[in-house]
Amino acid sequence: MNQDFAAIILGGTGQVGGAAVEELLAIPECREVVMVTRKPIARRSRVRNVVLDSGAQDFAERTAVLAREVLSQGPVSAVSCVGVGSGSMRWSEEELKRLEVGVVGAFARGCHDAGIAQFCLLSAVGSTARSRLRYARVMGMKEDTVRNVGFARLGIFRPGIIVGNAHTPAWVGWLGRLVPGSFGNIDQRILGRSIAAEIALHSRDTGEVIRENAAMKKLAAQFNVVP
Repeated sequence: MNQDFAAIILGGTGQVGGAAVEELLAIPECREVVMVTRKPIARRSRVRNVVLDSGAQDFAERTAVLAREVLSQGPVSAVSCVGVGSGSMRWSEEELKRLEVGVVGAFARGCHDAGIAQFCLLSAVGSTARSRLRYARVMGMKEDTVRNVGFARLGIFRPGIIVGNAHTPAWVGWLGRLVPGSFGNIDQRILGRSIAAEIALHSRDTGEVIRENAAMKKLAAQFNVVP
């Protein structure tokens, strides 16, 4: 990690997205975090807020214009931390697909069209478009949509139960301690740090990597000792 970089992030105002932004800003080599939002957010150092209508038909094109401008200043990676979380039970499948597949897919296409090579995608454990579970099925569709965009490097993050998150009930976190492996608990700060570490350490790698709880915890722990 000897070159400065920027990150452009969709979903950075959410719980996990916010954790990823904090971890990125903790890296001295991160020159800027560009947060794409639907509404203006508070000003802060090294954060640029760009308001775009993610539901507009030209969202991908507007994202590409922005991404090209950020790329003109140096290397850039893209991140999507969009996710409905516990509220997904109140959404229809079509509503979920409109956000998770439609909006995230348009953002990914815009970033790729601009020339961004690395994309980090927040998904969920058990995701597959063939799942009988609605949420896992939509997450799988989202993964497939971004996968088909063709990034040189794609990091897919599939957390289990995210603790330290306002949307995760305390009893769910308690239950998650009893669940081993990929479906168990992961702290959202560790999740955010693993996304930041993927960008800082693996931006020049190629291919797809899928990280579940154990791999995210390992990557975050390695990043803690990086000078």
